Amino acid sequence: MPHSESAHTFQVDLRGLVDLLSHHLYSSPRVYLRELLQNAVDAITARRAADPSAPATITVRTGDGLTITDSGIGLTEADVHRFLATIGRSSKRTTDGGLDGAGLDAARGDFIGQFGIGLLACFVVADEITVVSRHAGDPAAPAVEWRGHSDGRYTIRTLPVGTAVEPGTTVRLSPRADNAEWTAPARVVELARHYGSLLPYEVTVTGADGGSVRIDAAPPWEREHRSPLARREALAAYCREVFDFVPLDTIELDLPAAGLRGVAYVLPTALSPAQRAGHRVHLKGMLLTDRATELLPDWAFFVRCVIDTSSLRPTASREALYEDGTLSAVRDALGVRIRDWLTGLAASDPALLHRFVEVHHLAVKALARYDDELLRIVLPWLPFETTDGNVTLEEFARTHATVLVTRSVEEFRQVAPIAAAAGLGVVNGGYTYDRDLVHRLPEIRPGTAVTDLDPATVTAHLDAVDPSAEIRAAAFLGIAREVIAAQDCDVVLRDFQPVTSPALLLDNREARHERTRSSLAADSDGLWADILGSLRSGTPRAQLVLNHLNPLVRQAVTIEERGLAVAAAESLYGQALLLSRRPLKASESALLNRAFIGLLTHAMHPAGGGGDSAAPGSGSRKDS
Repeated sequence: MPHSESAHTFQVDLRGLVDLLSHHLYSSPRVYLRELLQNAVDAITARRAADPSAPATITVRTGDGLTITDSGIGLTEADVHRFLATIGRSSKRTTDGGLDGAGLDAARGDFIGQFGIGLLACFVVADEITVVSRHAGDPAAPAVEWRGHSDGRYTIRTLPVGTAVEPGTTVRLSPRADNAEWTAPARVVELARHYGSLLPYEVTVTGADGGSVRIDAAPPWEREHRSPLARREALAAYCREVFDFVPLDTIELDLPAAGLRGVAYVLPTALSPAQRAGHRVHLKGMLLTDRATELLPDWAFFVRCVIDTSSLRPTASREALYEDGTLSAVRDALGVRIRDWLTGLAASDPALLHRFVEVHHLAVKALARYDDELLRIVLPWLPFETTDGNVTLEEFARTHATVLVTRSVEEFRQVAPIAAAAGLGVVNGGYTYDRDLVHRLPEIRPGTAVTDLDPATVTAHLDAVDPSAEIRAAAFLGIAREVIAAQDCDVVLRDFQPVTSPALLLDNREARHERTRSSLAADSDGLWADILGSLRSGTPRAQLVLNHLNPLVRQAVTIEERGLAVAAAESLYGQALLLSRRPLKASESALLNRAFIGLLTHAMHPAGGGGDSAAPGSGSRKDS
């Protein structure tokens, strides 16, 4: 049986396509004006490629609908059939037949748009689009009119010879009622400024009353200034206009190989590294996006940029940058420029470097961790939390030949008061990057010793109590060890400063791991509990060190009544636990509640009865 085959073409549902554009490709209906400006700029670029003296103006008129007129190359009737009647076909992709092939070929690299769907974006805000165009290459050619509707219908007609139409193109929009706000005069001026402020051609918005507003302006980095100071002031004023903040400093960006110029503004306030700044990226003058987070390396979150480029590729929606090798190279090059600015501050403006470090020390630490040159320059300036307060490592190392660094914030908070009283120099290494940077201090400051803090180092600076005092406290210590053992913690009695600290909780990473293992084993059943039990290590447990110099502890160790001794021991452990500021487990929260209730009960019902209520731990008590 013979096999038959027939050819067909796809049928396009224009309403469905417009819905797809408005809800999925484009982020907002406002992009319609960007697409109109883009087409106008490209048309002028094409005309000027063949005739550099051709006019270069774009006029947007508001009032009854919206029109945009350009002095570009225009379209012939054949061009209208080829490009406006075929969805997705762009006059910028080919040079065959029409639109002055030689001129287009020469200008193609300067076109902003390449996708051939820009005019469809206008159906997001309009029910009807009318395009009237006259080709600039043939003065005798008649003007042609294309009228398209949002339901997919369109008509094409040639205007009578002699109709007064200048070379170029005029696009008229009949706004949709549900999106009329986007073509309101004030909104059109706002959108034109937003997208077209750096366009290379004259852009004017004219209202129904005849008043006009000039939109385009040369970017501040391309203007002539009478002095370097005036240039910096102009760049800072542009930052206030665009980003609404006064920059700490400005960094000019110039990458000729990438066709990129612009400026990076240093933020005057700290920003979390998780909050990546959005940068304004213009493509050949047209704003592509004001939220480009991929332009700079992650560590450079302390700047916001405005750039104009001719080499970076946009995505199809033209609202983001396409990730490719060019973008990666530009990102690296801009990172080098910002790093060079930072390293140069040490020599050119130490006061500014100090202000910058005060605000953005986390960003500097992130960069210095991987950059040896920057590390040598900025490490002495960086502040760290230490037992001497928030000071630079240079200041700290002058008074401490050996710098001890903790592995966590919790460890630092446990030992800081005791270490400070004992004259130990301890740096909090628990914050992001800090421990790694402190360990690199000897590279910058030869002769300085840096070592991780071990609890044994602190214990070595705690004095043993008098043996007779140890004997008198034996009964209380026995009860305390029995009670606190449930928390995988031992109890010892020592003399140490400051006297105001009643107890110290000494812990290390191994002990914490062992507690975690024990907790998991207790909550598990069967085989998993057996496996965790087999992993039990012989590492020392945490230690609750009671300060025998503290008056409260001296009273507590004389308690003989078991109930009160249990409450006192749990209270001392709870206080030391709270001072460490580590997250509390359920059992530890229960211990704190139990200790509080126990002490409150003893205060309200003292042993022996009667109305005389002594404070807990005020003396020895015996069971009745």
